[in-house]
This record gives sequence, C-alpha cells and structure tokens, in this order.
Amino acid sequence: MIGILCAMDQEVAALYEMIQQPEITEISGYRFAAGRLAGKDVVVAKCGVGKVNAAICAQTMLLTYHPELVMNSGVAGSLSEKLRICDVAVGQDIVQHDIDTTACGDELALVPELDRVYLPCDGETARVICRAAEKVGVHALPARIASGDQFVSSPEKKRWIVEHFGAMACEMESGAIAQVCCRSGVKCAVIRAISDSTDGEHAMEFEKFLQIAADQSVKVLLEALKAL
Repeated sequence: MIGILCAMDQEVAALYEMIQQPEITEISGYRFAAGRLAGKDVVVAKCGVGKVNAAICAQTMLLTYHPELVMNSGVAGSLSEKLRICDVAVGQDIVQHDIDTTACGDELALVPELDRVYLPCDGETARVICRAAEKVGVHALPARIASGDQFVSSPEKKRWIVEHFGAMACEMESGAIAQVCCRSGVKCAVIRAISDSTDGEHAMEFEKFLQIAADQSVKVLLEALKAL
C-alpha cells in the first residue's frame, strides 16, 4: 500500500474524488480514504497545515495502514530561479530550517534523536516521479526542500535558507513527514508544485496559483503511481 498525504483541501480534493470504492475512516479527526488509485492500493489523507499536523497524521497512517511508501503531494514556494510557477520540485532530501539548537552546540537544523540535518527521500521513487513529470509535460527537478512552521515570503528569509541549506523550495509539512518515515524505516517521497516565485508578490501569487499548482502536483503524482 502507498500512503498519500496532502496539507490542504485544494491539494487533496481531486484525489478523494478519484479513489475507487473508498473505505473512509476517521481517526483523531483525520479522514483516511483507502481504495484503488491509478491501479495501486492507496490510503489518502488531508493532514492539515504545519509540521505538528503532518507528523500526527503521518504516524497515525503508518500505525493504522502500514504503507511501504508515503508520498507527500502539494505546493511549495520557490527558492531557485530554476523552479518557476507550476514547475515541480521532487524531494531528494528534506531539511527543517526552523530547528535551532545551536546554543547547545548542535549543528543548525539537526533533528534530535535521528542525529541528521537532511532527511532522505527514496531515490528510486524520486527518479520515477521525475520520469512521470517528463511524460506528462511538466518541468520537474530533483531538489532539496526546506520545511518549517512558517509561510516563508520575505526575500531575506528565502536567501537565508538558500545560504544555509542550499534548498530549492520551501513549505510547511514534508520535514515532519520525512522525520516520521525515517524514524519508522518507511520510504518517503515528496512532490511539490511551485505556487509562488522567488521574487514575486508571494501572498498574491499563492492565492492566484494555489489550485493550478496543486492540480499540477496531482497530475505528476497520478502518472508516478502508474509506474511504481
């Protein structure tokens, strides 16, 4: 089984509608829909915005459905001119830019217990996603993705994340999902379509392009599922 997690209604609604013969279960306020999608057994859930929501939902999914792969689909802000609006960032690894225990002598963004700064995504799945994007005519790049409990919009903050971590996109959930998967020994993949650019009016772009970018992520996800 493959788990699919999205943060917002705009990112998950189409997936809920497409699942064949879904079995709906509500656990801890999260709605899980299990069924067939693109020829695969899947379970889909909307986790909500932010790392705590994402972690609770991801752990609940792992304990209840035992997927061998968890895919996080949705939108992100660009940190690189190589990723324009509606392009797709395919996670190579994830860094949580808002973790800071440097006062205790730790490396910036070091994840407690795991002793890692960069949380891995499954390499073979990432390659499948990139090939799927090419097949459906979407520009996609393997990318380091920065995750944190902030909507990053200021150019200064974006520059800071790039300078410290070399990330190409930023969002608010995949760091927690990757951490849960890493801790549990489950493969993780991240598909994030760009909804706001490096140098535009970020909040305005996000509102304008949210649904378009979310649909782009779903298109790549569905094609990738067929090939997995």
